[in-house]
Amino acid sequence: MNYSTLFRLDGRRAVVLGAGGIGREAARALAAHGADVVCADRDVEAAREAGVGEAYEIDLLDSAAVERAATELGDVDVVVLTAAMNVRKRLVDYTREEFDRVLALNLGATFDVVRTFGARMAGRGRGSIIGFSSIRGTTVEPGQGPYAATKAGLVQLFRTAAAEFGPAGVRVNAIAPGVVETPLTAQIKANPQWYDAYATKGALGRWARPEELAGAVVYLASDASSFVTGSVLAVDGGWTAVDGRFEPPAS
Repeated sequence: MNYSTLFRLDGRRAVVLGAGGIGREAARALAAHGADVVCADRDVEAAREAGVGEAYEIDLLDSAAVERAATELGDVDVVVLTAAMNVRKRLVDYTREEFDRVLALNLGATFDVVRTFGARMAGRGRGSIIGFSSIRGTTVEPGQGPYAATKAGLVQLFRTAAAEFGPAGVRVNAIAPGVVETPLTAQIKANPQWYDAYATKGALGRWARPEELAGAVVYLASDASSFVTGSVLAVDGGWTAVDGRFEPPAS
């Protein structure tokens, strides 16, 4: 074993679906470790802003477009799926149309990506699929019901894919971030009280930067995680480890 190259991705082709925020930094990190990267997004200009690899336009809500991408992009060794949306409303205020929109992107598109790219990887006998769940896959709060349901559902979908594709040499894992400063959390950041409450919940007492998720992506894409599949890697600053911020007296 050559441990000095354990995280290298030379000669591997990686597709990052959702190339803004976390996806952008993931693409940059994968490229820095030698991967040939494709930055795919509905907004092709956002994909180009990553500044690495090839930009590719895709609408993940279009199943035919996902199928076409899997064909056009050729042999893919790594797929990273970061695209997601959220509508922050309590259940009684949610409309069925909003519910369906959240499920369509967060879970429906994931289904299309996993089965389409996964089948091709299985045919070649290798590959790593990396998706993004969330702390909301295990912990909830008012106003996050459908989003939390999709993030929990994604974990089970990925575990099933890991079981089905594993014998063919394909690994499937999820990353569960905590609170990260991305466009998806702009509503929270705009409210100082809300922002600070989130910051102090985790053990590290702050929000994550998008680039702090990139190391987990590289790890799961590389041979460093060659025996890791069906797992959920928490990168949440201790959010799910801490039960509130009350500091009890020492004695």
